[in-house]
Amino acid sequence: MSAEVTQILLNAQSVDGTVRKQAEESLKQYQEQNLPGFLLSLAGELVNDEKPVESRKLAGLILKNALDAKEQHRKFELVQRWLSLDSSVKAQIKSFILKTLSSPAHDARSTASQVVAKVAGIELPHKQWPELIGALLSNIHQLPPHTKQATLETLGYICEEVSSDAVEQDHVNKILTAVVQGMNASESNNDVRLAATRALYNALGFAQANFSNDMERDYIMRVVCEATLCPEVKIRQAAFECLVAISSTYYEKLTPYIQDIFNITAKAVREDEEPVALQAIEFWSSVCDEEIDILEEYGGDFSGDSDIPCFYFIKHALPVLVPLLLETLLKQEEDQDQDEGAWNIAMAGGTCLGLVARTVGDDIVPLVMPFVEENITKQEWRQREAATYAFGSILEGPSPEKLVPLVNIALNFMLTALMQDPNNHVKDTTAWTLGRMFEFLHGSTLETPIINQGNCQQIISVLLQSMKDVPNVAEKACGALYFLAQGFEDAISPSSPLTPFFQEIVQALLTVTHREDAGESRLRTAAYETLNEVVRCSTDETAPMVMQLVPLIMMELHQTLEAQKLSSDEREKQNEIQGLLCGCLQVIIQKLGSSEQTKYVFMQYADQMMGLFLRVFAIRSATAHEEAMLAIGALAYATGQDFLKYMPEFYKYVEMGLQNFEDYQVCAITVGVVGDLCRALEDKILPYCDGIMTQLLKDLSSNQLHRSVKPPIFSCFGDIALAIGENFEKYLMYAMPMLQSAAELSVHTSGVDDDMTEYTNSLRNGILEAFSGIFQGFKGSPKTQLLMPYAPHILQFLDSLYMEKDMDDVVTKTAIGVLGDLADTLGSNAGPLIQQSVSSKDFLNECLSSDDHMIKESAEWAKLAISKAISF
Repeated sequence: MSAEVTQILLNAQSVDGTVRKQAEESLKQYQEQNLPGFLLSLAGELVNDEKPVESRKLAGLILKNALDAKEQHRKFELVQRWLSLDSSVKAQIKSFILKTLSSPAHDARSTASQVVAKVAGIELPHKQWPELIGALLSNIHQLPPHTKQATLETLGYICEEVSSDAVEQDHVNKILTAVVQGMNASESNNDVRLAATRALYNALGFAQANFSNDMERDYIMRVVCEATLCPEVKIRQAAFECLVAISSTYYEKLTPYIQDIFNITAKAVREDEEPVALQAIEFWSSVCDEEIDILEEYGGDFSGDSDIPCFYFIKHALPVLVPLLLETLLKQEEDQDQDEGAWNIAMAGGTCLGLVARTVGDDIVPLVMPFVEENITKQEWRQREAATYAFGSILEGPSPEKLVPLVNIALNFMLTALMQDPNNHVKDTTAWTLGRMFEFLHGSTLETPIINQGNCQQIISVLLQSMKDVPNVAEKACGALYFLAQGFEDAISPSSPLTPFFQEIVQALLTVTHREDAGESRLRTAAYETLNEVVRCSTDETAPMVMQLVPLIMMELHQTLEAQKLSSDEREKQNEIQGLLCGCLQVIIQKLGSSEQTKYVFMQYADQMMGLFLRVFAIRSATAHEEAMLAIGALAYATGQDFLKYMPEFYKYVEMGLQNFEDYQVCAITVGVVGDLCRALEDKILPYCDGIMTQLLKDLSSNQLHRSVKPPIFSCFGDIALAIGENFEKYLMYAMPMLQSAAELSVHTSGVDDDMTEYTNSLRNGILEAFSGIFQGFKGSPKTQLLMPYAPHILQFLDSLYMEKDMDDVVTKTAIGVLGDLADTLGSNAGPLIQQSVSSKDFLNECLSSDDHMIKESAEWAKLAISKAISF
């Protein structure tokens, strides 16, 4: 059998399609008929040094994929499948994969490392395979170099795969000891040293206790810093990657080392190869990120109760760090402005400079301006570009008082450069800098405007001219115009300074979308985004001109739908354009539908528009579907009850969207559109509710749907209840148990990591919005009694949220609102329940004294409702 497996695995990599397909079919059959035998034969292939390396590598890959998958539901199935295998089969597979770590073939070892880690990722959290770490570490220092390298690589992968609580501290200490010894300068084999350095990177999250011990931390830091000086470039790079990770994981422990780290990073930035220099710059960017977060969270005041004080490393390093970063700006690559994915020392240095400006504010300005003034007019393009980049990088962070006088001087200069500089790269950076000026220093909140009647016309004519330039420059000019329009959004007067140029701006942007080269540098997308922003921020004066856009954009959408016999590249471009046109119509609908005088005229286009959107659903493109759905949501909101006439035709696409698990964004947007329909149609949506609720309940109980869609589904229950009122009665018995079990889950799952906390809060908010909509929907109905059985559970949920103390402001506002809704709808029946509730009173008082006026307002309303229900 083993020779057969080898041949099938080799055939599965054949260049001949027929042979390959047949082999893949055989593997699939074998797996379905006898899974334990299949996995065992793969492990047997992987461990056998007499077999060809190609078949061994593929065997290992298939084995790895049999243990893990990207989709959560599939991953869960594979974990359960492995756990239920016969233990003797698992023991044999595990002994084979561990043995492979000492194979002379590098590819087999490397694949086996990953498989061991995948098995560990399943078993260690279930308290299985407790001997693994011990087996890997036993006599690690007597092993031949290639086995040692594979073992360290495996330890690194295991640390990446499992969470730190799955490994006991004693094992963590031993792993770190082995890893740090492998990194030591005394280790003569570079492969071992590299594997150890990469393993440390993955193990840092496990090292909390070790970093709290001064001696152990000093030793780890010394070894990492020594590795940044290793002759082998990959090891230097990996060591700097460790420093970057340490700067964010153990920021508060950096003080004793920061001076040495500055010296090491400065030397690397100035002298080392690019991959190493980039990581050295990244260290300082990472410290900026930490300090920005701390300063944002705590403001400037560090009372004794803040977890991590700010050590102001960046502020102290400014006099040496800023000159170092300014030097990097002069190391541009030729034509990097043409390359969308470019990343090099100059770009990393500019990004870091921008973060430094956000960290220290005004203090950076006097350190950067001399460099700008000295280089901005030089003959050599690199100096002009670096000076422009430096200036653009510091426009976010320092105060307007500090920047506006400088921007007033620079603005004219930049407009001239954008027109006249002979170098494209300089023009690209100049347009980007103008965009940053308009983004951060232009708007109704600023006391001294940088844009006035005097220079507005010149700015617009330069930007429109620049939109005819090469694609990357034109794209940045569109971006600058986007922020220019946005800054006038809140203008006090009914007239916007852009009004006289509105027609010309719109025409210029439409011309850009038709350029032959609009596919390059995201130019077409940028032009539509800017057009949308110009429309969104326009005033009533220009409404007739926005109205003229409607038939134009509809015509273009119609033409894309008529196109026949396209190649796959053309079709992809067509789908992208359809998405952009639907997005543009959505903004126009929102603009014209929001005021009575334009809405009436605009409605003449509604039928045609709806017809076009429905045709977009017939093409296969998730992006276009999303945009068409959003546009229909806006149309429903604008047309209100009149939208009912489109429902018979549109409803099937709602069902399709709600069933679209693959493109889960389409599903999420459709859920949002159901909310729009509820608000537009109110109780007229009732005939469609059975179908919609059935599908939403199916979505919730499916483990194939991406978790991010579940919170909006809950909040959609609230929208439906609000629209159909007491008619929601028949769905209570299905919806309420779902809400209750999700509520219980959401109390206990927070705090694992930031992503989980964010998700948990959005889940809680969705659940609370559902409760709120249901209570408000039943208000004043004789059927409110039907909600009584659920009230104790809801109050208990609010209690436990209050006790957990990890709600964000949005959840707090919704939660206190639900307390008010419950009292308001159930009236005196709710009184005794609220009085028995453990924390209602404390929660209410806390919200009443909140700094957040939205929470306070919600709490004041709740207090009123509760006082009517009881004398609180």
